[in-house]
Amino acid sequence: MKLSQFNFELPPKLLAKFPAEHRDEARLMVLHRDTQKIEHKLFKDLIDYFDDGDLMILNNTKVFPARLIGEKEKTGARIEVFLLRELSAENRLWDVLVDPARKIRIGNKLFFGDDDSLVAEVIDNTTSRGRTLRFLFDGTHEEFINKIKELGLTPLPKYINREPTPEDTERYQTIYAKHEGAVAAPTAGMHFSKHLMKRLEIKGIDFTELTLHVGLGTFSPVEVEDLSKHKMDSEKIIISQDVADTVNAAKDKKRKIIAVGTTVIRAIESSVSSNNRLNSVEKWTHKFIFPPYKFSIPDAMITNFHTPKSTLMMMTAAFVGYDFLMQAYKEAVKEKYKFFSYGDAMLIL
Repeated sequence: MKLSQFNFELPPKLLAKFPAEHRDEARLMVLHRDTQKIEHKLFKDLIDYFDDGDLMILNNTKVFPARLIGEKEKTGARIEVFLLRELSAENRLWDVLVDPARKIRIGNKLFFGDDDSLVAEVIDNTTSRGRTLRFLFDGTHEEFINKIKELGLTPLPKYINREPTPEDTERYQTIYAKHEGAVAAPTAGMHFSKHLMKRLEIKGIDFTELTLHVGLGTFSPVEVEDLSKHKMDSEKIIISQDVADTVNAAKDKKRKIIAVGTTVIRAIESSVSSNNRLNSVEKWTHKFIFPPYKFSIPDAMITNFHTPKSTLMMMTAAFVGYDFLMQAYKEAVKEKYKFFSYGDAMLIL
């Protein structure tokens, strides 16, 4: 398929800049692939679509406060640093994005905190905005990470275009987040409340958790018309043997398997054997899913509404069918559903 096929008119006012007042009261569009029927519900209504023994797979990654505001030495220019990946814990080396990038060159030093308690030196250029920083900090690795957490801000997506609030610290995170390492949230899971999860458990729905640390590459623009030539950035997956066994047992019993979010789909579809069994893994994936694609594990999918030409939209189209997705998105715009990270949700059956 071609990039241009995934374009559509999205009014800017439909990009959600704040979360719904209550997690499970975001709107939910339900898509039935077999009948091509569309329903309009609330997220908490998804309990009506599942039965005892069905299995939901969650991504328990935790968002790291990856946005730092620093000052450039001598000039005092305000520089935003977005931490992407730790390259060496021993040497405190990190891959980062800097903004504005034109001002940052190899050898520059950046100072963070009111007391300049954290300093970083630019040691390499990686991309137009990418740099490698060496942090200069006296203390243990744990103390260093705690200092970054102290100074770091919730890494809200750029389109939100506002400073993060204390509410964002809680809401730009799932309630089941455990393992720190993501620089963006697995947003489909942010709609689950403790109350809804308890109701699902009482009904007999089972849960299992894997980890995929979401990177900014998920949101990187596709810049080639031929989708087969697009290269995804790598993200780390961790799937334990217990999780693999749980998923495979549900599959054997013909239970419905529900992937909560595109990150879960990416993780499990990157980790299947030739006979469609889920493997336990700890690895990096650069898998790019777009139509046509035959899925091995999930029977249903929960996801948010995605922006035009995004890899997330393409994966969703592969799961629901391109024509049906475009129809649903047209309906979503008409009905004023909210899109992207803090937006409404879609259940695909």
